[in-house]
Amino acid sequence: MSVIDTPAQGSSTPERPRAFLRPDGKEKVTGLGRYTADLTFTGQLHAAFRYADHPHARIVSIDTSRAKALPGVFAVVTHEDVPDVRYGGMTQDRRLFAKEKVLWEGDVVAGVAARTVEIAREAAALVEVEYEVLSAQPDYVANMAPDAPVLHEGWAEYGADENLVRDGNVMSRYVIAKGDADAAMAGADVVVKSHYVSDASQGVPIEPRALVAQWTGDSVTVWSSTQVPFAARSGVAHTLQIPESKVRIVVPLLGGGFGSKCDFHFEAHVAILAKVTRRPVRLVFTRKEEFVAPDHRREGMDIELETGVTRDGRIVARRGRMVLDKGAYTGEGGFFAQMAAMHACGPYKLDTVRVEAFLNYSTNQPAASIRAPTAPQACWALEQHLDEVAAAIGMDPVELRRRTLVAEGDEGPAGQVFEKIGAKETLEAALELIGYDAYLRGELPDDEAVGVACGWWPCFGVPSGAYVKLNGDGTATIVTGAQENGSGSVMGLPILAAEILGMSPSDFSINYQDTDAGPWDMGSSGSQTTFNNGRAVVEAAQEVRAKLLAMGAEKLEADVADLELADGAVRVKGAPETSVTIADLAGTGEPILGKGSGEVPEAAASDASACVGSLGMESFLAPQLITHAARVKVDRDTGVVRVLDFAAAHDSGVIVNKVGADGQVYGGVMMGIGQALTEATWTDEEGRQKNPGLLDYKLQTASDGPRIQIRWIEIETPNAGPKGSKGVGEPPSVPTSGAVGNAIAKVIGRHVDKLPMTAERVWLAANSPAGEDQ
Repeated sequence: MSVIDTPAQGSSTPERPRAFLRPDGKEKVTGLGRYTADLTFTGQLHAAFRYADHPHARIVSIDTSRAKALPGVFAVVTHEDVPDVRYGGMTQDRRLFAKEKVLWEGDVVAGVAARTVEIAREAAALVEVEYEVLSAQPDYVANMAPDAPVLHEGWAEYGADENLVRDGNVMSRYVIAKGDADAAMAGADVVVKSHYVSDASQGVPIEPRALVAQWTGDSVTVWSSTQVPFAARSGVAHTLQIPESKVRIVVPLLGGGFGSKCDFHFEAHVAILAKVTRRPVRLVFTRKEEFVAPDHRREGMDIELETGVTRDGRIVARRGRMVLDKGAYTGEGGFFAQMAAMHACGPYKLDTVRVEAFLNYSTNQPAASIRAPTAPQACWALEQHLDEVAAAIGMDPVELRRRTLVAEGDEGPAGQVFEKIGAKETLEAALELIGYDAYLRGELPDDEAVGVACGWWPCFGVPSGAYVKLNGDGTATIVTGAQENGSGSVMGLPILAAEILGMSPSDFSINYQDTDAGPWDMGSSGSQTTFNNGRAVVEAAQEVRAKLLAMGAEKLEADVADLELADGAVRVKGAPETSVTIADLAGTGEPILGKGSGEVPEAAASDASACVGSLGMESFLAPQLITHAARVKVDRDTGVVRVLDFAAAHDSGVIVNKVGADGQVYGGVMMGIGQALTEATWTDEEGRQKNPGLLDYKLQTASDGPRIQIRWIEIETPNAGPKGSKGVGEPPSVPTSGAVGNAIAKVIGRHVDKLPMTAERVWLAANSPAGEDQ
């Protein structure tokens, strides 16, 4: 892989700090790092769960007597052993342990704590559950029919966000509208309709989740492989009905998450087993459980798009209908309908819009945040659709994008007026990196082609907090509630503090991933750590800076305005020999501590008056713009696709930590290629997973990876993160599948309308008559 780093034409790139090695790198590469599964406690027990036998069934009775009688079993708990409360994000539709019904194969009916893992699993299998089996309803599109049986019969009584538009199995409906799309469509020169279907897929972190819970008096500490420790703390407190002050969540090293470890999961299940047994209890998932049990996978999606254009490439209207599979429960993904609709609009100038999205219950595994939720599927469909539109008017698809991508002063689909953004610059950069002109000149073999796709992703402005404190030797510690899932985002925080305090990033240690230590933070999700916690660290460092300058002024008998911080000292401007070191000031014993949160930016104004089910995402705060270009080779005899070369151009504002940002693109592109070609959760007719393991769920590896070239279009963005930065983590997966899909279509002469675009599907698309289903 190679990296090309070139600023946008006419932009000024700030001087970057010298290379900074991440502090957690050594313990990881040497194998000395301790993950949750490595923790061992005296007297600890092992947990196992009794899962549902059926995707959909009514519980008649639960008998735990045989399980409790097994030697070595210390406790078996069910819904009868915990408070009868429901939980969930925008809709509270779930209990810790199933009570009346099971709604998917991973529903937890009982939990067991035993002396060994083997005994715990044997006991879980001995829990006897009598069911009234009900028909499974895995077809999330059919479930919105008026006569479809309602899965959550009591949905009207659930606590829910008042802005959600709910009806039966539709747990959220959203319509984004601008102008009269029907009338505009009637006046278009050309109208193109497309239908695409995306399968569900998984996050597949390399570390299966693990938890250990231990009580001290009436307080519990849970060590958990979670991306969001504060959300986990709130979940434990709510479901066990105890104060948050009695719950502590600690995250050792985390072996990845990609969103699958967001939200509250199994912390309370293990905590109640620990409370009942009065011992530490440990749970480590098998690889199969990591696929089947979490309520987090990427949602399946059925997408219909219709675009009306003029012959010269102006988009006059966009209509769309999107149906998303939410699975059995809402979790933290209640906003997905609105997010999907925004990505069906894309970063394009649209005169009129009407896109309707439905988020539906089914008896499938619940869907929730996986890297850039809803965006890769919606972008894959939209970008292939745009290539079809370009073909219909006889225009090169790149030229269509040149004419329609948004720029400064343009309006978004709900009236947001964009400030300076680099959408068009990312397009030109990606074309240059991939060698698009050579492709146009016909210099590639006939089994190779280049595809291009554009996308966007918002930043999320949320509160966060941090402390910066100086140690007696002049080093410093950042105390933060932010969470590190392997991305390196937390590791960039010392760069921000060091610049303000005139220190080296290596002078800082970081205390994080402990809810009793750091202030509240959203966690490692939404590409928001640098964006939000970075502002908090900057504000805290500014407070420390002011304290140091005041102390230095007194020591040097100088005016504060005449002083600066540089090279680990407070010194007089223009006379650096007149100085006092930070170590000398910190060594006086006077506490030098700063705290900060930073002002939370707000999204740009928009007009939601014509929208239905608005959740406040009609405009994108500090939008990130992306263009990806892929050169692929297709074996027409087998349908096998190989990505040979890849270009990724991103406007993520000013890049604070380039090494970390590049790493996010490398990983995101590889994840996107996997989603494009191989990754899918295959299920039987009732929704049970058929490939919950790495032999049958094909991930991309280093041997599959193409050359990946990166270019950052750096535009200092107001109302954003530190230095005008934006998020980085999720965008690299957004347009990847679309670029690969458009390249495949150029080779075989037809778009593949199902994701992933497996070898079989590519072969069928290439060999099916026009108009026939693939």
